[in-house]
Amino acid sequence: MNEPERSRRERPHPIPIDTGAREQIRYIRDTLERAGSFTAVPGWGGVVVGLTALGAAAVASRQISPNAWILVWLIEAGLAAVVGIWSVVWKARSAGLPLLSGPGRRLAFSFTPPLVVGALLTAVLWREGIVAILPGLWLALYGTAVVAGGAFSIEIVPLMGLCFLVLGAVALFSPSTWGDLFMAAGFGGLHVIFGALIAWRYGG
Repeated sequence: MNEPERSRRERPHPIPIDTGAREQIRYIRDTLERAGSFTAVPGWGGVVVGLTALGAAAVASRQISPNAWILVWLIEAGLAAVVGIWSVVWKARSAGLPLLSGPGRRLAFSFTPPLVVGALLTAVLWREGIVAILPGLWLALYGTAVVAGGAFSIEIVPLMGLCFLVLGAVALFSPSTWGDLFMAAGFGGLHVIFGALIAWRYGG
């Protein structure tokens, strides 16, 4: 084998230029995704959740037994979850935003644990017959979830969570008979106010 043929065989194949470009574009896209924020926060969905919470507060305040009172708010929580998830999906699709993007996943992972803790504590406190502190506990833990998840969202979301957290702290040290008023003010009023602000400033 002569020298020119050997050098041609040992010479590495050139890397196509578009391969390097694709890698660079993927790196830039992932970096922007990590630095970005999840903007598909539903404004009108929050308003709807707030209105249903006001109705639930009116119904719950008329219940005599603790079990019936908790049942009303558990039904409201389930309804709020359905409305919230549907409105997030709808807004994301309408805006052409990736629902499971990096910021979206981090928001969900940060938002969920405080709610799971709230569900566990609710079950334990209900079993022990301690329901008077539930309004303050629910408001505070929901506020914690919104603050944590809001770190990966638009700036108004952590502010809303902080308002829930403060309201829950006040409720914990207030007379237990004011529980439904705090629930109406928080899950009702704050959702309506901040939902309308989000819809006005960020659309949807």
